[in-house]
Amino acid sequence: MNKVVAVMRKYLMTFFVAATLAPAMSALAADEKAAEKSAPHGADWVKEKTQVCASCHGKAGVSETPMYPTIAGQYESYLMHALKAYRDGDRNNAIMAGQVQGMTDAQLKALARFYAKQESSLHIPELNP
Repeated sequence: MNKVVAVMRKYLMTFFVAATLAPAMSALAADEKAAEKSAPHGADWVKEKTQVCASCHGKAGVSETPMYPTIAGQYESYLMHALKAYRDGDRNNAIMAGQVQGMTDAQLKALARFYAKQESSLHIPELNP
């Protein structure tokens, strides 16, 4: 019987902790969403940020230096994935990590969208020809 009581106590304690933390976690998530929406990511912000990007990736993302990739015309989803990976430390490059550190997903998406729409000599096959 003591074993059953110990198991019951364990489950009740877990439930109590989860019930106590749930409102705090919900509030934290709401704060993160508010910060995401309030962070600048409009056309003026993109224009300002892409001036920094141009020093390596060239004007509008068309690199003139072989050691830096052309990012103009890449798939938006690829660019978003790469930018998030640099920001989150899943992809290692000190320069890129420093450039995207602290950016929100909305800001990364704005950059990815901008570069995906730029003209380049990249050949990217159509998904639905």
